[in-house]
Amino acid sequence: MTTTLERPPATDAASSASVSARRARTARRARPPRPAVVVALVFVAFLVALVALPGVFAAYDPYATDIGSSLRAPSAEHWFGTDRLGRDIWSRIVFGARFSVLIGLAAAAISVVVGTVVGIAAGLSGAFLIGRSGRVLDEGLTRSMDVISAFPAILLAMLVVTFTGPGVWNIALAIGIAGIPLYARVVRAQTFVVTRADYVAHAAVYGRSRWAVLREHVLPNALVAVPVLAAIDIGTSILAVSGLSFLGLGPQAPVPEWGVMLAESRDVLRVAWWAGVFPGLFITGSVIAFTTIGRWLQTRDDGSRS
Repeated sequence: MTTTLERPPATDAASSASVSARRARTARRARPPRPAVVVALVFVAFLVALVALPGVFAAYDPYATDIGSSLRAPSAEHWFGTDRLGRDIWSRIVFGARFSVLIGLAAAAISVVVGTVVGIAAGLSGAFLIGRSGRVLDEGLTRSMDVISAFPAILLAMLVVTFTGPGVWNIALAIGIAGIPLYARVVRAQTFVVTRADYVAHAAVYGRSRWAVLREHVLPNALVAVPVLAAIDIGTSILAVSGLSFLGLGPQAPVPEWGVMLAESRDVLRVAWWAGVFPGLFITGSVIAFTTIGRWLQTRDDGSRS
């Protein structure tokens, strides 16, 4: 008597469901971004161009004063008008992008690097460090992040600037320190999940070294959320830079930083609205653009893993 072995129907159904899920994920990732995302990408590309080549876009010296042209309204000669010292606002916004955007990027980079290192160290302590030392390290790092998080980010940045003094790099350091706990907590939690996954245990059972498992499996999966957080954090950092500069804790006048421009426009807003509106629009647009890109990256990442 001959017996024919056939694949169980349930297996066929599961295989078909898996193929359908993969096709759906591929379709979602191949779908063109929404118009809002396209606009955000274009705006960020425009900011990059302003930072890299400000002289191409600005027709005037951002520091040159002309009292005779004080508080002129937007026109063909001065697209965004002039401030109370007769300086061209458009040119100051263009050159100010180097300060606002680059300080925001530097602050986000500090948060990403330090927060990621702390999060990985805390997350790995329970998996790779055996005994009490691992628990002590995790507990110490976690409690340190709790202490930093106890202060609102902007107040903590103000406290750091109070000790270090105002300036470009000091404000980047202050905002960067305030953002460390966010990355540390997310990376720590993700590292805990990854180190306890089956494929990590299988890699160790099959003879892969501890560092090979860390390099090939743990780090790529534990850091998957970092680009999303970083994209959103850049916009938040630009807003924080402008806020601290507005309070006089960042770059000082006559530096054409966007927050400094807002501070200088306070006394003339009733007669020259353009002096504060246009720098404010660039700050707002930067925050919205980076946040939109971050949310889009998050959606793509969630879709690829679902």
